[in-house]
Amino acid sequence: MRHLQQAPPMPHHTQWNVQHNRRALVPIVVMVAMAIVAMMLVALSAVTMGIDVAVVATGLAFLPVIPIAMLFLWIDRWEPEPGRMLLAAFLWGASIAIVAAVIGSLLFNLTWMAVLPTSNELALSLSITAPVVEEVCKGLFLVWLFWFRRREFDGVVDGIVYAGLVGLGFAFTENIFYLSAALREEGLEGGLVLFILRCVMSPFAHPLFTVMFGIGLGLAVQSRYKSVKVLAPVVGLVLGMVLHGLWNGSTLILDGVGFLYVYALVMIPTFVATIVLVVWQRRRLQKVVARQLPAMVSAQLIPPHEVPHLACLVSRGRWREHVRRQYGSEVEKGLRDYHAVVTEIAILFDRIERGAIGDGQEKLKEELFAGLYEVKARARNYPAALSAASKTVNHPNPYLRT
Repeated sequence: MRHLQQAPPMPHHTQWNVQHNRRALVPIVVMVAMAIVAMMLVALSAVTMGIDVAVVATGLAFLPVIPIAMLFLWIDRWEPEPGRMLLAAFLWGASIAIVAAVIGSLLFNLTWMAVLPTSNELALSLSITAPVVEEVCKGLFLVWLFWFRRREFDGVVDGIVYAGLVGLGFAFTENIFYLSAALREEGLEGGLVLFILRCVMSPFAHPLFTVMFGIGLGLAVQSRYKSVKVLAPVVGLVLGMVLHGLWNGSTLILDGVGFLYVYALVMIPTFVATIVLVVWQRRRLQKVVARQLPAMVSAQLIPPHEVPHLACLVSRGRWREHVRRQYGSEVEKGLRDYHAVVTEIAILFDRIERGAIGDGQEKLKEELFAGLYEVKARARNYPAALSAASKTVNHPNPYLRT
């Protein structure tokens, strides 16, 4: 098989590393710009609603952010994504997506009023305009990852993680404005009621809508069928819009009681189904890694004695803990990066084996091999770190059985 070829020589790695460092400047600049936009939005809330109201609203809106972000980081344990990319996903949702959605919704609503004179502008805005515009604006970040940062987007798990953080960022900023309005108009009691509805009962709403598109893009990456590559993202985006429309529109039916019906009969089952999908995809990823590790040994990318320790998260964790105690947190971080690159290469080998990757496989292979060389080069100052696997207690792994 083609993925068993010898890894490229070290001289290419140096060139890639220089190019990589140069490319890193652009994401940093973009993230700073998004952070500035997000702060301006919070400042706008303070100016229009009052500083005291904005501070309380921001604090309340932030409360669900940490637990939900931790959930997505837990999902991402097998192949941790770069921290700057995860932060960029959150900032995109909290800043650019919000601004674009406000402008887009305004234009759509003006169009509705001009083309379809009706007294139901609110219903059209909540049920159609907002879901369509907001899901497109949030999804643009995922499209950018899908096309231009393919190394960071190689399956359903990545789609769920990035989409969830984009949706979480969007919900955070949106909640600041809604809570500010409620606190100003209805006082603390009204603000707390809205806090319970938006931040306690349904903090996963926006992340869940966007995750539908992320799952669609992830299926497109994993599949070798052209029909799936085309239809899965479209179906995912439309499903996110439909869920969003049902969620918004439910407040307008049955004197607001429709919200509870949609929450119980649609949102909770969809949330549970997404959790089931996450667990299944994590198990699938473990099987993929375990199955491809022998091929990586044949390609002389990893030594044979590391195979049982790289094949499950428990053994990886014990290995990192041993290295952290012996050599410190910096060396442990290097080992964590090594584990992540090994997982990425295993996923790449699986996609090549199934014919689920296109013309960019050679470039991606070279980039991943170079990344492997980089983390190994960093470990040369502590050569025992990579060999420490033999000193850890192995965890029985059923996925290594043939």
